[in-house]
Amino acid sequence: MRVLVKGAGVAGLTVAHELRARDAEVTVLDPYGSFLGAASWLAGGMLAPWCEQESADGAVLMRGLTAADKWDAMVPGEVRRNGTLVVASARDLGELRRFACRTTDYEWLEEPAIASLEPSLSGRFRHGLFFRREAHLDPRRVLCLLRTKLTVQGVTFVGESPHEESFDGVVDCTGAAQIGEAKELRGVRGEMLYLRSFDVDLSRPVRLLHPRFPVYIVPRGDGLFMVGATMIETEFDGPIVARSLMELLNAAYTLNPAFADATIIETGVGIRPAFPDNLPRASHQGKVISLNGLYRHGFLLAPAMAAEERRTFHRLSHYAVEVAAAGDIGASTGLS
Repeated sequence: MRVLVKGAGVAGLTVAHELRARDAEVTVLDPYGSFLGAASWLAGGMLAPWCEQESADGAVLMRGLTAADKWDAMVPGEVRRNGTLVVASARDLGELRRFACRTTDYEWLEEPAIASLEPSLSGRFRHGLFFRREAHLDPRRVLCLLRTKLTVQGVTFVGESPHEESFDGVVDCTGAAQIGEAKELRGVRGEMLYLRSFDVDLSRPVRLLHPRFPVYIVPRGDGLFMVGATMIETEFDGPIVARSLMELLNAAYTLNPAFADATIIETGVGIRPAFPDNLPRASHQGKVISLNGLYRHGFLLAPAMAAEERRTFHRLSHYAVEVAAAGDIGASTGLS
């Protein structure tokens, strides 16, 4: 079976991996030739289904429970299973309690336990929540490794769209490019930055709660930290704005004042595709399956969604074969 996957972000690559693992002949359309056009290049890479319960539908938890295991199978050794730490300043303790009421599978920590987990936060927070079973990965490393793996396995990457008629099926994973085309799909702007500091050391993602601007900081190693991310209901994709930059830097400083001397390595802006319920959707028309709306849950949900769409594609392809066979029988017997 020959399949064209349109899009080479996290959704496209995980779909391609699922299909190739089932012996499909896969071609991936990647008009950018790099990941710079993919929102997933700017992702936090947090595999945090329980934390996401705080603001997401239960379907996100159910689909995300196996994400760490699935990523471990796709790119062995890249998943860090160190959990997630959620903290808040003393004046925002109510935010921490509210978060706890909306989530599950956590442990309440007091100041000594927080310092034991993350010595760089010693003496800075009195209370926290520890989600021991959560994990994280480096999206940029993982995307590059997965693309290399697929290439070695025989997946073809092309920059210009081939004739779709030559494929048995098409899976559209073009994300934000479908805004204005796909019904109800909107863009949500996310801004982030990378800081480098050798005065701070974190072993896991840390979420800092705030009633107006909750953020997260994810360690990448070698003194590098990803700080993100805004969620602004706009499709404007221009550079990061001053307000967001100040808020992100202030959050990093609140977590540890040593970040005041960090160097800003990079700022980035991405448009996340989202439907009104902020849940991904899959639809099909003929031999084309469309997968979109992963919102801010790309790395968490992509493995499960890819497996679901592979099964859908399998059913559709079998149905097409049955229809074609029935047509051949009708022609040979004179039936209509």
